[in-house]
Amino acid sequence: MARTGLYKSEVKKARDTLLAMGRRPSVDAVRIELGNTGSKTTIHKYLKELEEEEGATAVPSRTISEALQDLVERLAAQLQAEADAQVRSARSEADSATGRLQAELETLRMTVTDLSARSAKADAARLHEVQAHEQTRTQLQEQTVESRALEVQVRVLHERLAENEQHRNSLEEKHQHAREALEHYRTATKEQREQDLRRHEQQIQTLQAELRQLRQEAIVKQEEVTRVNQEGVRLVAELSHSQQALYDQRSLVARLQQKLDTLQEVANRNQMLESQLADRNAVTEQLQASLARVEQENATATQLLQKAEIERAALQAKLDAHESLSAELRAHLRDTEPAPRKK
Repeated sequence: MARTGLYKSEVKKARDTLLAMGRRPSVDAVRIELGNTGSKTTIHKYLKELEEEEGATAVPSRTISEALQDLVERLAAQLQAEADAQVRSARSEADSATGRLQAELETLRMTVTDLSARSAKADAARLHEVQAHEQTRTQLQEQTVESRALEVQVRVLHERLAENEQHRNSLEEKHQHAREALEHYRTATKEQREQDLRRHEQQIQTLQAELRQLRQEAIVKQEEVTRVNQEGVRLVAELSHSQQALYDQRSLVARLQQKLDTLQEVANRNQMLESQLADRNAVTEQLQASLARVEQENATATQLLQKAEIERAALQAKLDAHESLSAELRAHLRDTEPAPRKK
């Protein structure tokens, strides 16, 4: 690297010191004497100007080998300057690429971290949905068992209701037959009385002898009427009991209807639970799709990170190759430098 503010007087002083020590004032020797500072191109320029100023009388005539050595030194200085420029350019490019890759790497790492967080969040949400799904399924199973039990109970109640309906119909038929028999008896009795009255009016005189017998027959008839009335009272009582049983059956039917309404509500609730279960299944499928996309993005980010690492390694290898070439060139220049001549 060239030192800032290198003067020709300093180069002249270093050259004179080397000449006084009996050493050849080459570019590398002058640079070493200056403390490994200053550009070789600048030092070579100042040495050439000093030679031109002092003239041929001040400096002994150089031999062909010295001219060649000077030419080699100048070429080496030029090659060193070009190599340094290439190394600086390569290092600058490598540093820039490394910085860019480091920024991209940091961005990718942040993206991977964000994707990992999103993946963890999606996993937690999916787990919550699975648990809710299992809970809903358990509730649905319990409601199904309860619904089946209620269906069995309703079927039994329907059977009992049918039996009670048959019993009620039988009682109504018996009551109807009793009423028809009573009405038929009353009609027959009325007709019989009318006939008896007509015969009594027609045969009033002939029947007075039989009045006692007719009274006895009337008493018998009265007893039969009493028995018929008692039978009618009994039938009325049975009708009242039948009506009470019918009322009880209607109450039972109302209770059964309430249970049927409850079963309908349970069925509606089961349908709602099935709909919620379907919605949860859809949400679960969406979460699984989101998780797949997140995993795909994570894989893509990992591939980009690997590619960036490969490019960085390639640039580092290129930089190492440039530095190795520069080191070899310096070593070659040191090996080709001739030994100082003795005076």
